[in-house]
Amino acid sequence: MIAIDLLEETYLALSSNKVRSGLTVLGIIIGISSVIAMVSIGQGSQDSIQESIESIGANLIQVQPGAQRSFSGVTAQRGSAKSLTTEDAEAIATEISVAKAVAPEVSARYQVTAKGTNTNTSIVGTTSNYPEVRNIEIAEGTFITDQQNTSYAKIAVLGATVSTDLFGEGVSPIGQTIRINNMQFTVVGLTVAKGGSGFGSQDDMILIPLTTAQRYLSGDEYVSTISVQATSDKTVDQLETEITNLLLDRHNLSDPAAADFNLLNQADIIATASSVTETFTILLAAVAGISLVVGGIGIMNMMLTSVTERTKEIGLRKAIGAKRKEIEQQFLIESIMLTLIGGTIGIALGIGVSLGVSALGIVSTSLSLTSVLLAFGVSAAIGIIFGHYPARRAAGLNPIVALRYE
Repeated sequence: MIAIDLLEETYLALSSNKVRSGLTVLGIIIGISSVIAMVSIGQGSQDSIQESIESIGANLIQVQPGAQRSFSGVTAQRGSAKSLTTEDAEAIATEISVAKAVAPEVSARYQVTAKGTNTNTSIVGTTSNYPEVRNIEIAEGTFITDQQNTSYAKIAVLGATVSTDLFGEGVSPIGQTIRINNMQFTVVGLTVAKGGSGFGSQDDMILIPLTTAQRYLSGDEYVSTISVQATSDKTVDQLETEITNLLLDRHNLSDPAAADFNLLNQADIIATASSVTETFTILLAAVAGISLVVGGIGIMNMMLTSVTERTKEIGLRKAIGAKRKEIEQQFLIESIMLTLIGGTIGIALGIGVSLGVSALGIVSTSLSLTSVLLAFGVSAAIGIIFGHYPARRAAGLNPIVALRYE
């Protein structure tokens, strides 16, 4: 039997019962489109998280206080100790060659008021290096200068979200006054919106001079974080090692296990987040893949029904000389054709859903050629796997028994 005859017979067999064929294909369509959509959502989430982490600064290491220990030996929450000072930050900046920029920070949340409005936001006391370390850009006005830090100036740079909350959308905050902890501050700058939400959003914070925050808010000389930018991504590990050795020496500690500080490497955060989202993507794909199995079972069921209905036809073909291999090929091609039709429509639907979800802003998605090709390959494999048994059953029928079948 030549290829053209096989395709013609396949078309006639599938079109003879359009409703049944359509319902069978529907299972594959749903399965393939679900897999593509779920994988694209998972990959989009992974990319979004990675971009969000990288937006806080490139090649960044954050030095934070360690866990404070009481006299009874009980360990409090990590980061509760006050063990880092501006002198530590200065030492890192001057003694470590692979430290490109250093920005010590003091942060806490306060209620902020301005002309009848108020918001609860993070107040960050820092230095002039903060924009370089944390990848911040100024949309209006200026950032904190070294002179303002030296003079304990009561000035503030607002994040985009805080500015909107206090002064409204599209209103310039420059020159306006706000009150933090019942003290008046003059707004001198506005940062470029970076997006994101939650307590970690850089749009939801107010930046003031470090010395001002220490004198009027925290009331001591300690800092809550020292952000350090490496000269390149290749020197991050070296920077981490040198910071550890330097601070151990400055704090008179010989055992690294007893360190009163801890280092948070941006690369480690990205790796952890990527691992979580990859697991999430695999889980989504596995759940969606169950529908493919169901669709495959539907194909097997339809083909077995078709074999039963066409038993006399099979017997007649064998009686006039059709070979076992040709009968098997006929039914296998029908099965594969069903899955390829369903797979093609499912791929188009999956891509459409992914693009639609992203366009509507519901969740970010990321389509990859690999996932599309994999989905198409899976659809073909399902046709072969689930169509193999019905095809072999048809090919194995005894022609005499098949001709007598009622």
